[in-house]
Amino acid sequence: MTSSSTREQLEDWVERWLQANKDSEAAGDWTNLADFYTDDATYGWNIGPKEDVMCVGKQEIRDIALGLEMEGLENWYYEYQRTLIDEKQNEIVGFWKQIANKSDGGTAEIYGIGGSWFRLNDQLLIEWQRDFFDFGHVAKGYAKLIESGDLTPAMQKRIERSLSGERLPGYYPLGQAPVPIW
Repeated sequence: MTSSSTREQLEDWVERWLQANKDSEAAGDWTNLADFYTDDATYGWNIGPKEDVMCVGKQEIRDIALGLEMEGLENWYYEYQRTLIDEKQNEIVGFWKQIANKSDGGTAEIYGIGGSWFRLNDQLLIEWQRDFFDFGHVAKGYAKLIESGDLTPAMQKRIERSLSGERLPGYYPLGQAPVPIW
């Protein structure tokens, strides 16, 4: 059961999380964020009308959510716009934009609302995270990047893998993830 932290503790956690994200974006490697999770944490999101992604445990989160799923996004950043803190439930919601750096020096932003919802334990480690974003706008944004030639080779490979019909690690038919998405 989650216990309550002080507002100050949670605000400090948000600042550390945001800085760790900026460091990950600069390095093009998000796996260090796994240090923010409990050993048995869950991290999931919906990936359109047919599938959910769910990672169970810190190692799966590191390998799949922060590793495999971030391949090809090395030139992307996730600019947090606002965070909401609920110190009674130890929950935080962060709203972010998905932005790609383009080869011409410009950027391409995925339209719509994106965010992460976190529940922390009393040691201020993430025990539960759910992400949300507008899948239709993500698909359209990727299509525009393909047209402009700004999709990285790693992202092109990732899209090919997902279109192959191969069952990807952490992907489950809608509603069949080992842990409920919501």
